Amino acid sequence: MQDFESSSAAAWKQKIQFELNGANYNETLLAKTDEGITIKPFYHLDDFKKLKIPVLDEDFKICRKISITSEEEANKKAVDVIQRGANSLKFIAKKPFNSNQLFTHILNKKIEFHFQLDFLSEEFITELTELLKNETVFYNIDIIGNLARSGNWYKSLNDDFKIVENLLKKNTSHFLLSVNINLYQNAGANIVQQVAYALLHVNEYLTKFGGAIANQIQFNFAIGTHYFFEIAKIRAFKYLYNLIVAEYETTANAQIFAEPSLRNKTLYDYNVNMLRTTTESMSAILGGANTISNNAYDAVFHHENEFGNRIARNQLLILKEESHFKNAQHIATNSYYIEAITKQIAEKALTLFKEIEKSGGFLRQLKEGTIQRKIVENAKKEQAQFNSGELVLVGTNKYPNEQDKMKHELQVHPFVEQNSKKTLIIPIISRRLAEKLELKRLKNEA
Repeated sequence: MQDFESSSAAAWKQKIQFELNGANYNETLLAKTDEGITIKPFYHLDDFKKLKIPVLDEDFKICRKISITSEEEANKKAVDVIQRGANSLKFIAKKPFNSNQLFTHILNKKIEFHFQLDFLSEEFITELTELLKNETVFYNIDIIGNLARSGNWYKSLNDDFKIVENLLKKNTSHFLLSVNINLYQNAGANIVQQVAYALLHVNEYLTKFGGAIANQIQFNFAIGTHYFFEIAKIRAFKYLYNLIVAEYETTANAQIFAEPSLRNKTLYDYNVNMLRTTTESMSAILGGANTISNNAYDAVFHHENEFGNRIARNQLLILKEESHFKNAQHIATNSYYIEAITKQIAEKALTLFKEIEKSGGFLRQLKEGTIQRKIVENAKKEQAQFNSGELVLVGTNKYPNEQDKMKHELQVHPFVEQNSKKTLIIPIISRRLAEKLELKRLKNEA
């Protein structure tokens, strides 16, 4: 039996144009996203251009976040989740803690340790570094991210940068810095903005401390609902990061920590959040994230609880062990569609990066409020699409269950609260799309 004859991209396009009966191909079949990305009706080897994107040497890590209110209680949770399949932990702390008590019985187990510290203390981090010198540690110090989120430095611009400089001199083997792009996504930045702002954000650190720190930085991404575009987002960033560090005459592969977005999570019909976090975790895996931390389906309105945490952890375990997603990033390689989207995101993000660098850089535009304004503009556009039903959240603005009552389920306040604290710059505020609609429904509950 003979093989079918191959058809060129031009032949396919000619056939499609014939079937359109005179309608314009570009106007009828080419779709444009809000970021200006073009989606074609078909992709062909003739147009395929593969980007050189780093891939992982090992499977992704499954991370569990643990808030430290009591060192003893946090330690018990850590021991438990390690036994249940997590191989990465992220400790969240608002103040210094007893490190020896926290890490009892969990060292030397090939576990990654991440930190989210709401303070900056050279002395405390130095002590922590000594205790964890033989472990894989990510300290996630992001003084620029703190400025963007809170509107203020921890102490002052000079003091914050000096503390980081001192810590970098003492700490050459661990991941000390981070770039928290999740803030920009959860506040409403589009995909091109997220990638560009991540590059600009990290470039401030590289400019200040030099290319030698390129392998000491972790990038924290929030993953949204646009499945293929979120895969391409991570891949585009990894590609561009290699280009940026090459300008500093060094090499480094971006270390990616990913978690589902909060922006599209809902109070009503909350079980749909499980579907959202599952597909978002899949995007993170296929995009090549090193570590993934899932969010509980009820995290918007409930205190942390065993059931929600178990479901979140098991979603990742099932993806990894039962759904053939071990090292699944290779699946995205050579996909014509994903490669084409990746290339467009990379090109547009690099253009935006260059424009902002020419205008004085990321810190300057943060201080002037330009970055905040651009994010708000896109967030308002998304909000209008949600309000009109063009951007759908099933169970909330599409097919809502009118009998669903949530007023007595609220254990935590699920809405943005205004802070009157004086700030140096306008802070970037995370906000869920469904908040106004949910407030209206809560008010109208019988």
